[in-house]
Amino acid sequence: MADVLALIPARGGSKGLPRKNLRLVQGHPLVAYAIAAGLQAQHVTRTVCSTDDAAIAAIALQYGAEVPFMRPAHLAQDLTPDLPVFEHALHWFAEREGWQPAIVVHLRPTAPIRFPGEVDAAIEALLAQPKATAVRSVCPAPCNPYKMWRLPDDSERSAPFMIPLLDVPGISEPYNRPRQELPPVWWHNGAIDVIRSQVILTGSMTGHRVLPLRTDGRYAIDIDHELELRIAEVLMEGLDCIRPRSALDWGRIQLLVLDVDGTLTPGTMYYGPDGEALKRFHTHDGHGISLVQQRGVQVAIVTSEKTAIAPARAHKLGVSHVYIGVQDKLTLLRELCTHLGISLRDVAYVGDDAGDVPPMCALARAGGIPCAVADARPEVKSVARYVCPSRGGYGAVRDVCDLIFTAKKAS
Repeated sequence: MADVLALIPARGGSKGLPRKNLRLVQGHPLVAYAIAAGLQAQHVTRTVCSTDDAAIAAIALQYGAEVPFMRPAHLAQDLTPDLPVFEHALHWFAEREGWQPAIVVHLRPTAPIRFPGEVDAAIEALLAQPKATAVRSVCPAPCNPYKMWRLPDDSERSAPFMIPLLDVPGISEPYNRPRQELPPVWWHNGAIDVIRSQVILTGSMTGHRVLPLRTDGRYAIDIDHELELRIAEVLMEGLDCIRPRSALDWGRIQLLVLDVDGTLTPGTMYYGPDGEALKRFHTHDGHGISLVQQRGVQVAIVTSEKTAIAPARAHKLGVSHVYIGVQDKLTLLRELCTHLGISLRDVAYVGDDAGDVPPMCALARAGGIPCAVADARPEVKSVARYVCPSRGGYGAVRDVCDLIFTAKKAS
């Protein structure tokens, strides 16, 4: 499966509706709905918010998005088009991380109503048609352009009389005909765009072969003014659309639980004639663990492997809660919480494989923070509330530690 980046452009300035991307709909900021759409999509590898605004960046992180960079001010002006914003993101990832997704999903905060499965359907449509350059969500146009007019300027020969915007071959005076007799017209509603990254890098947000993703026009809205914000609030009432989970409260975390193989390590195992001899750990993860411990956070290392390597690493880091050979991680997690006098809601857990799913599911139900490393199994990502930007053994644990440390420091 190709790597897919969901990019959410959310600048701080807005004249029509000030601080638009942070305005609440059904109790959540607009930007959170775009983040939720990216996080719930099975085919999306990373969900990233591109913003110039510190408050939006903080909210995006709380709702589970990555904010690996701040957008330059010159790319966050009123008339800044989409293309340079997306080029900036792709160049940043290529230069800083050596990563280039094959596909980019454009999720606008101003079009908050999306339904489960729509993002994946758009990605699948693009993958199924190699000649296609992009997919755009469309719905029947709310106003038929064949009934529209253009006002002439004083220099035109037709002045002061209006000019029909469009002609229809074979239909005289289409602006006077019933809409049922006019060609159907589809409106690009802005909810979901899916583009091949190479198309963006060659200077276009669509290319010339664009597939439609047909969506329900009753729920198409693009919020630019206060009235549209209120309409969205009404439309969402009782609607089974994608909704944000509650914001991640990293500041309340009292216990950080870490898997080992594939989480603290890349999953690589080195064997000699006498069995396993070495594992590779990342120094940044170790420093992150030290930082959260300084803020009073307990750390536990839990692995199903029976090895002396994990306890040795834990001892080096001053981690006293070390459990090896654990087959039932959920039971152990419950017992550890009881021992420490905390609830599952106070726990963050970082995992990567099937054995981590039961404790992560329990945390998600309780309001804790289950986290998946960037290269975790799909079933692990599907239950995670936060997906680390880094892979296991390459700084994923540090990603989580930094969020906890920053929240604790601010409180």
